[in-house]
Amino acid sequence: MTIAISLKVHNGVVLAADSASTLEAQTSEGKKSVLNIFNTARKIFNLYKNEPIGFVGWGLGSIGPASISTLCKDLRRRFMCIEAGYPDYVLDKDNYTLQHVANLARKYFFEEKYVTEGLSQITPKPPSMGFIVAGYSSGENLAEEWQITIREGKCPEPELVRPKDETGITWAGEREVIHRLFSGYGTELPNVLAELGAPSDQIPKIMDIIESRLAMHWISPPMPIKDAIDLAKFLAEATIMFSRFTPGPPTVGGPVDIAAITKHEGFKWVGRKLWYPAELNPKEGV
Repeated sequence: MTIAISLKVHNGVVLAADSASTLEAQTSEGKKSVLNIFNTARKIFNLYKNEPIGFVGWGLGSIGPASISTLCKDLRRRFMCIEAGYPDYVLDKDNYTLQHVANLARKYFFEEKYVTEGLSQITPKPPSMGFIVAGYSSGENLAEEWQITIREGKCPEPELVRPKDETGITWAGEREVIHRLFSGYGTELPNVLAELGAPSDQIPKIMDIIESRLAMHWISPPMPIKDAIDLAKFLAEATIMFSRFTPGPPTVGGPVDIAAITKHEGFKWVGRKLWYPAELNPKEGV
């Protein structure tokens, strides 16, 4: 499990994610059990160094022997023409669209890696993963978010999360906490209403009324990027604490990584964990 957030305002996009990576095994009865939880996973990346192109992912922590962290860095090398032999992946940093970047990311992760490793053939249920490519197309004034989802062994074309002139938040992984905070009710409420005898054709209308009364409207287009950063951090940390005190393994946890992407500053780290001393490795990066 994880928490991955993309929060968009007119000043840019904020990406936030926890660091938990869960190692699971299957019992003889076919049930999954948690073997270990590592709190050092990386889920946010700059897909072209010094350019406003970011990535935040959830679901699978690796494909075959390679972690998502390693795969993102390999993809970045192709985009930047550091690794020869992949001309179709090379980006002209002065002339690209974020949709094109998302299409290439889908091709790389799904067609080249996921399918090639045979994950789409796993039964009874292939593993799922997803990610958002967020940032700016070259020469554009407003940011975009493109979501790619692999589910049941299939991966549709990248989907624009919201129009460029709209703002909002998207989150994946552990959904309950943020859903409650923004919508004003838990995700199980429609089922509870059904159990209490509410007519099935009336439940959507009831939910609309409840949300209209209880929903929190925290995000506005002119929100400064610093406030968007603070909100994303709060939501990620609230999810971590929710997981910590919920019975069972704390599958959301560790440090919160945060990056902000803006038109003029590009991709900037706000907070990230390092497993090496930065002063000893000044040219290292993720």
